[in-house]
Amino acid sequence: MSSTESPDTATAALPVPPAGPGGHGAAETVHTVALPGLTLTVRTPVGAPAPQDGGAETGTGRDRAPALYVHGLGGSSQNWSDLMPLLADRVDGEAIDLPGFGHSPPPDDGNYSVSAQARAVIRYLDAAGRGPVHLIGNSMGGAAATRVAAVRPDLVRTLTLISPALPELRPQLTAVPTALLAVPGITGLFGRLTHDWTPERRTREVLALCYGDPGRVSPEGFNAAVDEYARRLELPYFWEVMERSARGLVNAYTLGGQHNLWRQAERVLAPTLLVYGGRDRLVSFRMARRAAAAFRGSRLLTLPEAGHVAMMEYPETVARAVRELLDSDMTDVTADASRS
Repeated sequence: MSSTESPDTATAALPVPPAGPGGHGAAETVHTVALPGLTLTVRTPVGAPAPQDGGAETGTGRDRAPALYVHGLGGSSQNWSDLMPLLADRVDGEAIDLPGFGHSPPPDDGNYSVSAQARAVIRYLDAAGRGPVHLIGNSMGGAAATRVAAVRPDLVRTLTLISPALPELRPQLTAVPTALLAVPGITGLFGRLTHDWTPERRTREVLALCYGDPGRVSPEGFNAAVDEYARRLELPYFWEVMERSARGLVNAYTLGGQHNLWRQAERVLAPTLLVYGGRDRLVSFRMARRAAAAFRGSRLLTLPEAGHVAMMEYPETVARAVRELLDSDMTDVTADASRS
């Protein structure tokens, strides 16, 4: 385990990453994948840049190991548009819109539990035949990725979790409004109370909650986030998806036994990178120490100035840490091959 900062400040527990901004003009392709009862939108960066730091896994998608990026509550595949190009010479990356988020329609069964999100990831990987992948998740997506790695280790080569939404006992006040989304009827009330809010105001509120320093968002990125927020507010299922997903996350926090997320973290066999932000107002920075102890042999990157979405705030730093994880994985694979 490596660390750049001691995780000892208090912040805490439920996630709402913005749908954007991201990409800074990077070319992407978007397509949909239809599965029984489920349709997922998949975002992929176009082309692989020249290798950085002497990376060896370059070339076509067939030459690079597959990777899958999973966003958090309120987010979308666009949350990864800054990070994916920085790793495109090393991994053949795809980012999905979870059911009901981004451009993916709601699932037929209306199930938004963390287990259902994990099943969506598993079903996609099984259908695409892309496993084992380098699995990268943020917030609620980090919780779902933890479940995937625990129950289907054959699908996960390495695991990177950025502010994963794992159970906490003492959420801080800044996380309470998000947790309240799980209460039946609250989203409708909130929608009525904020009816006159412009998309610009809504976006500023979300960025202030999710970023350690919202000033890092460029004007272009802010405008892209406003446009995406306005689009999603027009969706007839927007508030229902937010409410049910928040409730599913709260319910996951209360599960005991083998389904408890911390118990599942202890079962993860894949090499794991944990990323926590010192200014995260939704997932506690202090939880970094517990997570590092739960995920065996994990690496820990703490970013004192980052908030809840480090991959959007400090994509270059996160990319370097992921590269180190990939290098370690390649070393382990080579060592195993030499012994066999």
